[in-house]
Amino acid sequence: MNENKSKTLFERAKKVLPGGVNSPVRAFAPYPFFVEHAQGSKMYSADDTTYIDYCMAYGALLLGHAYPDIAEAVKNQLAKGSLYGAPTEREVEFAELIAKSSPCMEMLRLVNSGTEATMHAIRAARGYTGRKKIIKFEGCFHGSHDNVLVKAGSGATTFGAPNSLGIPEETTRNTIVVPYNDFEALEETMKREDNDIAAVIVEPVLANVGLILPKKDYLSYLKKITSDYGAVLIFDEIITGFRLALGGAQEYFKVKPDMATLGKVLGGGFPLAAFGGKKEIMQNISPVGKVYQAGTFSGNPVSATAGFTILNILNKKKNEIYPKLEKNCVELKKALTDSAKAHKVQAQVYNIASLYQIFFTKEPVTDYACAKLSDTQMFTTYFHELLRQGVFIPPSQFETCFLSTAHTEDDLKHTINAFDKALSKTAKEKTS
Repeated sequence: MNENKSKTLFERAKKVLPGGVNSPVRAFAPYPFFVEHAQGSKMYSADDTTYIDYCMAYGALLLGHAYPDIAEAVKNQLAKGSLYGAPTEREVEFAELIAKSSPCMEMLRLVNSGTEATMHAIRAARGYTGRKKIIKFEGCFHGSHDNVLVKAGSGATTFGAPNSLGIPEETTRNTIVVPYNDFEALEETMKREDNDIAAVIVEPVLANVGLILPKKDYLSYLKKITSDYGAVLIFDEIITGFRLALGGAQEYFKVKPDMATLGKVLGGGFPLAAFGGKKEIMQNISPVGKVYQAGTFSGNPVSATAGFTILNILNKKKNEIYPKLEKNCVELKKALTDSAKAHKVQAQVYNIASLYQIFFTKEPVTDYACAKLSDTQMFTTYFHELLRQGVFIPPSQFETCFLSTAHTEDDLKHTINAFDKALSKTAKEKTS
């Protein structure tokens, strides 16, 4: 691969962007490739290299890059204006479609990012309950605002310490971190805190620490215990929304939370997210209530048009799209599992709907602590070998791979062959 242009661009980028990137997940050694354009399942680098993309903008692009119907709809809207600072009919139509698709969304507010959505959902839950404390789970990522950028200590349950410089410890004093999939730890915490918990926020499926699935009945247990203690249950569906099913994890697992956050797929490739839930909670949002939330770009006509377009497509073609994505994902999981066994690589492979990931560890991965036991050096070898084979996945062990409807049978065949070569090299480097 001729990477001279990417290398040059990275050197320029480092002079004006911290680490040369605008989001840390895009960085990898020695430097990331820079994208020139993308179409369907492929990205084309500034160095004229083609990659089959299984990052898909970290799950946002369910239909692939530059989907024609979305591009055409956005083009038509741009001719009418990109931002008004006033309401539009499209906002209303879009919100109605979201509410129809997402089981708990009786009322919602459009915002611009997942971080905004979770921040305001938590604020709304606190305003509604009149309580301060929240519970989150180890390994769940809910954006980069102060209340949730928290890691756990060594105990099973702990008050969180900030996971970043610049966050005062007192800011996270009301954030409690509990292990995911641990029924007893949550029960003990709820009993101890009694009526002090405003909300429990969770990724129904953990997709920011690799891919970790909920144990049987765990999500329904969360629903029951939060109801028993009068806390608001928030499903962070920034990733799972419209990916697991049209109704996201709520539909897939048949559990209806009090609130949810949506993003990524929702925006059709544009900056857009939403938070919402029970009407009795959302009616506390300004201007009708005393929980303040605002944003100049919230519900802007370009993003709303893209989101409206993709949700219409998913509504019309859901019986075709979701089964096909799941079938292809199962095929990739089987190939990864079989190849790992053939090359005697200790690994765990997980999948759900159109998400999959491999962990380089001999033990099952059921929570954050298990995931952290994975061999990250083996993953780095695997990642770089896939890259050499023209397959791009998220560069960290602690991310998740995503399929799109744009991936073809030829893409899958090429990828399966690349898996085998990558795992062969990984095994050889491990034993050398």
